Amino acid sequence: MTLDVLPRPTSAERRARVAVAVLFFTNGALFANLLPRYPQIKGDLGIGNATYGLAVAAFPAGAIAAGLAAGVVIRRLGSARAAVAGTLLTGAGILAAGLADSVVAFAGALFLAGAMDAVTDVAQNAHGLRVQRRYGRSIINSLHAVWSIGAVVGGSMAAWAIALGLSLGQHLTVSAVLFGIAACAALRFCLPGPDTDATAEPDAEGHRPRPTIPAKGTRRIAYVLAALVLIATAGTLVEDAGSSWATLYLSGSLHASAALAASGYIALVAAQFIGRLIGDRLVDRFGQRTVARVGGLVAAVGMGLALAVPTVPGTILGFAAAGFGVATLVPAAMHEADELPGLKPGSGLAIVSWLMRLGFLLSPPVVGLVADRTSLRLGLLVVPLAGALVLLLAGVLRNRRR
Repeated sequence: MTLDVLPRPTSAERRARVAVAVLFFTNGALFANLLPRYPQIKGDLGIGNATYGLAVAAFPAGAIAAGLAAGVVIRRLGSARAAVAGTLLTGAGILAAGLADSVVAFAGALFLAGAMDAVTDVAQNAHGLRVQRRYGRSIINSLHAVWSIGAVVGGSMAAWAIALGLSLGQHLTVSAVLFGIAACAALRFCLPGPDTDATAEPDAEGHRPRPTIPAKGTRRIAYVLAALVLIATAGTLVEDAGSSWATLYLSGSLHASAALAASGYIALVAAQFIGRLIGDRLVDRFGQRTVARVGGLVAAVGMGLALAVPTVPGTILGFAAAGFGVATLVPAAMHEADELPGLKPGSGLAIVSWLMRLGFLLSPPVVGLVADRTSLRLGLLVVPLAGALVLLLAGVLRNRRR
């Protein structure tokens, strides 16, 4: 009897892992530098709430508009170069948004930044999954955890800039230049060559062609891709419920103090971060399908109980359970989509990322509509329902270790 022993990653592969982690970090930090500046920009432009809401919606609109083009960009430039180019242009768009002297210019800059952020997101995940295939074990969840660290650092930078009295131009120029240099430096250590599928046997030149599927299998692939989109969207719905509604629900419906009400979102993000830190080990030990199903169950039961028996401590714990439960869903869906046979490199990943963003765009008005007609408590049923959806669809994820 023989045992499969995974080879230790080479020094080049370890450097590539650090390099792609830097790309995730810069992506999280760039936009987070702008968010705390929104009130100042709104005041400087002298716009009302409705106009402001339409203007900031330009960022997700740009991401949706450019999302499907990410696969084409990756195939032409390679995932690493596409991620770095997207990072540089995202930084430029964010800087332009900070310097805008009209609402039209502000919205246009956000549209550009959102479009380039979508390309960066798909490209960095594609390269991260390429490095993961070289490692022979899961690392993608830790990369998403690094993104969360970048978002925290970016928001802290903005707070420091405001405290120091730096202008928007000064602050966002430093941010764009600093993270642009970091991304360019990381490019040197990314994996060279074309993005290929490591699951196929290499040809005489060392290239690994992506397998094709017969025509009768295309319906199955379409079903799997749709299920992966729904799994990823379930993760985004829970994230948005925390960011958009947790504080409002705790302070309004449950009458928590302002400081305590903020704990709902903090608990969700912190638990999600922890889930991503340990997610790779769980996936390697139990498989994507099992981890997703258990996560969906934790989110559904945890938040379901919190809504059934509404208390402030129980609701905070419920949001924490939801964040922990969905921690690995988006990386898992992206991983599986990137492995689908019969698709061009980057296509499955781009489709999942693109449609997943529709969840961020559509979930706030849907929850708000339910809340207006009934109550926010019922609107937040989207969280346990998302967990239940994952339980139903997790069968499309495979448990075997790559």
